[in-house]
Amino acid sequence: MNGQEFATAIQYQLAPIFIVVDNQSYGTIRMHQERSFPGRNSGTGLTNPDFATVAIGYGGHGETVETTQDFAPAFERSIASGKAAIIHVKVGPDHLGPNMTVSALNRRRTLEPRLSY
Repeated sequence: MNGQEFATAIQYQLAPIFIVVDNQSYGTIRMHQERSFPGRNSGTGLTNPDFATVAIGYGGHGETVETTQDFAPAFERSIASGKAAIIHVKVGPDHLGPNMTVSALNRRRTLEPRLSY
């Protein structure tokens, strides 16, 4: 969660590909907030940099992906670059994880009664 490993890869001329899935939030924390306190999330929104530009600034390769179709070509270009690379995948704040969205949580909540403890 800090990016210094990218600087180390550049320093040692390594070529890993980092995939940053950016939902502009601390998604796991927001998920728990949405489950327990619907619509009252706090402190989970992030203002992130353009991670592809950060990669280029370090001397690596950077790509930004906003659609599924764009991922494979970006991945191939990253491999072909021979440099450490960051693929910045922008998914939007509704996405909390690969199988979960805020809107799906809200729909589920309206269909299921809240359990009492």
